Amino acid sequence: MSRFAGKVAVVTGAGSGIGAASAMRLASEGASVVLADINEDAAQSVAAKITAAGGTACAVRCDVGSSADWRHLAAAAEHQYGPQVDVVHNNAFTLDRHAAHEMTEESWDHQISIDLSSIYRSVRTFTCRLRRARGAIVNTSSVHALLGFPGHPAYAAAKGGIVALTRQLAVEYGPEIRVNAVLPGPIRTPVWDGVPPADLERLAADVPAARMGAPEEVAAAVAFLASDDASYITGAELLVDGGYTVKKSGR
Repeated sequence: MSRFAGKVAVVTGAGSGIGAASAMRLASEGASVVLADINEDAAQSVAAKITAAGGTACAVRCDVGSSADWRHLAAAAEHQYGPQVDVVHNNAFTLDRHAAHEMTEESWDHQISIDLSSIYRSVRTFTCRLRRARGAIVNTSSVHALLGFPGHPAYAAAKGGIVALTRQLAVEYGPEIRVNAVLPGPIRTPVWDGVPPADLERLAADVPAARMGAPEEVAAAVAFLASDDASYITGAELLVDGGYTVKKSGR
């Protein structure tokens, strides 16, 4: 497929997991991709894989909690590919597991800044370009927007906020920009590294699909929402969770 031929896409948190898979998927469909990540070496590694496969990509170090870094990202994208930006996938995140009463205020503020306020910074940075391109924004939320899990208060607040913000942005910037969100469930990304296999098996057993998802499966949803195939979809939340949120365990 070449749904993104001649288009420029920016992906944050692109050094691993869902972001890396999305960057590779968009590039495989013809996009010139700017991979943004606080871990520049990781982003460079993914960009190298894309170029080795015949795609077009560059990597930029970006702390999405920093407005200055967003300005640097925009300048780097323009230097590499010109002023055009057609797709922005806001995917960067951080997570600190503590109950609310045990979480420091600094940790709360940091998680909200990275997981939610980064989308505000993204909009401030790229809205004019996206409007000119009649482009698309895809935000990575989570099933944490819909379900409660112990030890995730700031993360859940941010992911729920992303859903609300996605709707607001769709209204604010339509029809020039479409804005949608994906809500991944249990996806086998590096965040699960170190979890005992038995625990992963128990988690998979609670999913109607009977397995954890792959980052590439979320990337496929991201590419769909960013493409013209989703031309009449905006303000939507697409669950990519193998049915996780619709199953009530009998135990």
